Amino acid sequence: MLAPAPNPKPTAHEKALLTLQNKQSRRKAKSGQLPLPSLNIPLEAYTSFTTHLHSSTRILALLGAGLSAASGIPTFRGPGGLWREHNATDLARSEAFYKNPSLVWQFYNERRRAALAAKPNRGHVALAELARVKGGFLAVSQNIDGLSERAGHESGKLVAVHGSLHEVRCSGRVCGGRGCSGEECKGRGCCLKECEFRREIMEGMLEGAEPDFALERIPVCPVCGALLRPAIVWFGEPIPEESRERVHDWLDEVEKVDLMLVVGTSAVVFPAAAYIHAARVQGARVAVFNVEEPSKEDQENPVTRLRDEDWFFKGNAAEVLPEVLKEIVGVVKSYD
Repeated sequence: MLAPAPNPKPTAHEKALLTLQNKQSRRKAKSGQLPLPSLNIPLEAYTSFTTHLHSSTRILALLGAGLSAASGIPTFRGPGGLWREHNATDLARSEAFYKNPSLVWQFYNERRRAALAAKPNRGHVALAELARVKGGFLAVSQNIDGLSERAGHESGKLVAVHGSLHEVRCSGRVCGGRGCSGEECKGRGCCLKECEFRREIMEGMLEGAEPDFALERIPVCPVCGALLRPAIVWFGEPIPEESRERVHDWLDEVEKVDLMLVVGTSAVVFPAAAYIHAARVQGARVAVFNVEEPSKEDQENPVTRLRDEDWFFKGNAAEVLPEVLKEIVGVVKSYD
């Protein structure tokens, strides 16, 4: 009869896991478990980050297209940045709208349809929960899809600085971009979700998928008669003053920022880079979540200038972010 094979000795990695699990048990960690091994999250980085996260009272998050990519929202960047043979970035300009408003409306109508068909991912849900449990939290989103809002992110802790696919505003100079005169909107720019005055427009835009978007189908401003346009901040346009002031007022509060989260963005577009710099000036440590590591050659990108006390978590933000935040928010389930 053969003797049973001896149990193999634990590897150094397994020993490190056991040590950290014991430490976590003594801390009575809310999640009760470490990150999934398949995500290859460095354990030392995880424990140092969660320790700082626990103690942080003021957290600023910058959200980019990489957060929504896992929900099926195209980023329109890089080799795949084409829409029907058009360069998507060329359509995101006021010049494109004045040259061919039908084409631009069709482009954004399809993006709106895709956003409404998509679901928030676990990254959106984790950030919404972090906003709920951390009083001094603000997310500055560069996304226009509305998925953070649908995930339950508190509106007072979220600033969509690039606008929304689900709103329109006037393209004429007379109105100054205010758009809808409906009583519910009060000149702030029509919200297609809430205003009965424009609800028919939304329903009409989403019906069918015509190859051509006729000029006469584009809604017009009830005040001055100019064409309405998507309430998006296009290339070359400034961030709306209200959004800019909300972020600046938050940064100007007496208590300093402890932690800056950079999620799914390279932060190369202004004012995203400026927000990271502002947080760091106040003493914030920076944690970056992205599928690609920052380029060491690009010294102008603030994300590349990570210091020894900062963190970089490589991977899909929808998977990595919930794992790293679960010490605070608990285990995040998929959006229903």
